[in-house]
Amino acid sequence: MSGENPPSPLGSGAVEADQPRALAGANADTSDAATQSNHGERLHPLGLFVDIVLGLPQLIVPALAALFGARRSGLQTPLIVGGLLFGSLVFRWLAWMRFRYHLGSDDIRVERGILNRTIRSIPYDRIQDVSIEEKPLARLLGLCEVTFDSGGGGATRDDARLRFVSIDRAVTLRETIRVRRAEGGAAIVAEDTRHDVPPIFAMDTSRLITLGLYSFSLAVLAILAGLARQFDELLPFDVWTLRHWRGVVEARGGMIDGLTASARAIGASLVLAALISIGFATGIIRTFLREYGFRLDVTERGFRRCRGLLTRTDVVMPIHRVQAATVVTGPVRKRRGWYALRFVSLSQDGTDAQDFVAAPFATADEIWPIVRHVGLTPPDAQAVFRTSRVGWWVDSLVLLVLGTVAAMLVAVTVAQVPLSAAIWMLLVPLLCVPIVWLEWRQYGDHADARQLYVRQGWWRQRLTIAPLMNVQSVEIEQGPIARMLGLSTVHFGIAGGSLAFAAMPLAEARAIRDRVLACIAPVDFSELDRRQ
Repeated sequence: MSGENPPSPLGSGAVEADQPRALAGANADTSDAATQSNHGERLHPLGLFVDIVLGLPQLIVPALAALFGARRSGLQTPLIVGGLLFGSLVFRWLAWMRFRYHLGSDDIRVERGILNRTIRSIPYDRIQDVSIEEKPLARLLGLCEVTFDSGGGGATRDDARLRFVSIDRAVTLRETIRVRRAEGGAAIVAEDTRHDVPPIFAMDTSRLITLGLYSFSLAVLAILAGLARQFDELLPFDVWTLRHWRGVVEARGGMIDGLTASARAIGASLVLAALISIGFATGIIRTFLREYGFRLDVTERGFRRCRGLLTRTDVVMPIHRVQAATVVTGPVRKRRGWYALRFVSLSQDGTDAQDFVAAPFATADEIWPIVRHVGLTPPDAQAVFRTSRVGWWVDSLVLLVLGTVAAMLVAVTVAQVPLSAAIWMLLVPLLCVPIVWLEWRQYGDHADARQLYVRQGWWRQRLTIAPLMNVQSVEIEQGPIARMLGLSTVHFGIAGGSLAFAAMPLAEARAIRDRVLACIAPVDFSELDRRQ
């Protein structure tokens, strides 16, 4: 993975979750599937138990509502809780009984629904990959979820999911579908069964701890505070309520006033140290739960990623579906040489949460070989990034000031807020001045003969690289102020996301639009998802 001192991306394992079967085993299962009854196959019976347990949190709100209403009816609490559990059990049992999946000669068919019957057929040549996810309870019972990724998102992915099957059955399903989908099935299975090939990227325990320290978070405190405020009236003991602790603070107020300045400083330092410790501990725990055993392999189909401590996931990203690469870092991480690599995929809905994380915490020497593997290249060391005009960013500050002044006038005239208090609202645009300046300093874009580059963000610094041939549309946008300045924004539409060149002179915007359109005109986008 070492290279020849690659440039800085933003300018100025564990054992695999499954043991793939040989081709003979996959072919044997294929013949078994061909002779199965027309009724199809049910999910694993133990999956019903897992589904019921995982659905218990969804019963909390109905149970609270039922208990609140039962105060007047005189019903006993065990009767209400038992009725809810029995109803949930019956509903999930009926859903399990009515669920079937069929492995046909050309497609896989999923049938579901108790009253409204839904049947979805997915041709094998449209299935990009079979993803396997092992959640904690299911993993203890030897079960997992199987998702057939056909390029859709949202509810479409839920319709193509099996909850739950045995791990052996999941592996067999994946190998069978790959063999039926590909002409050279033996080569694909052989690629996945080579365990002596080292991963292209992996993370050990020390790197996980380092990433956890960078992932400082106090979200757990906000969640606990929100739960305490939400269920304050329902908690049985006053000692747990906010009212109790508010009273404790008020009762101890005189004691705190009697402390010396040094004692107060020590107390405040201890509180601050406790918050910092909680933040670091939360970051480390969340990182271990999500990234433990992270391993990225290159297979015949693409990148195969395995990760997770409690919930183990095994996902493959076909290389031909990568539309763009995004290298992410921050002002602190960048100084230490740490970056993250994400791929924008055809199958996602355009949200960052669904980007394929190829390397969550890596150096430049580790990231660029992965980027080159999908046919993308880092920006040349001699590449000059175009910076946007500072007037573009000043306009945003002017608009912010005008909006703040308007809000002040409304507060003073309508809400009768004193002018001395409303004038503090001007601090908002004042505090935004250094942020806008830093954003302007960081922004840059560049286009060469093959790729587009956009560098943006101050705190969350991002470098996006997209091939010209993956651009599906080009749009030039001009607002009223931009029109007066002779500037425009060029939006490049790509599957699963977009990128834009901001504050570009109109003549340059039209020139790059014509250049990109000339490059993408011969591309048949209907065939991009079919390339092997």
